[in-house]
Amino acid sequence: MSAIDSITSSAPPSSGNAFQTLTSEDFVRIMFTELTNQDPLQPNDAKDLLDQVSSIRAIESDISLTDRLKEIALQNEISASGTLLGKFVQGLNDSGARVVGFVDSVSVTRQGTVLNLSTNEHVALKRVDEVIDPDLVQAADPAAPPPPTPPATTP
Repeated sequence: MSAIDSITSSAPPSSGNAFQTLTSEDFVRIMFTELTNQDPLQPNDAKDLLDQVSSIRAIESDISLTDRLKEIALQNEISASGTLLGKFVQGLNDSGARVVGFVDSVSVTRQGTVLNLSTNEHVALKRVDEVIDPDLVQAADPAAPPPPTPPATTP
């Protein structure tokens, strides 16, 4: 068993990924520890050591890419939510009750992007099931009943 294997297998699992906290200095220290502790009569193959280095770097790169993709997805969600400002939406709130109203603002919470409605209700973007643009409804069918109007705002 190599020193790297014993270090990673004996470490208790944490809430995050252990590789996220591994710095280049830590990595070099692990490599030197492994070289120091190897049996001089049966030295480790340099190819094995390089394979381990490559594996650790690939995992580190995957973690970094995953974190970046999460950031991009959140930015896209915020951008999409911003286009709903002033629109009439309906969906389900956190308790599963149907809520309707005009989107007054957008918030980012731990649960994701949330639309704040004129009715003082909140609905997560992922739980919106209908969006109505009041201007487009009237333009498409002048005979249609007028859509609800947003409440007057006081300056």
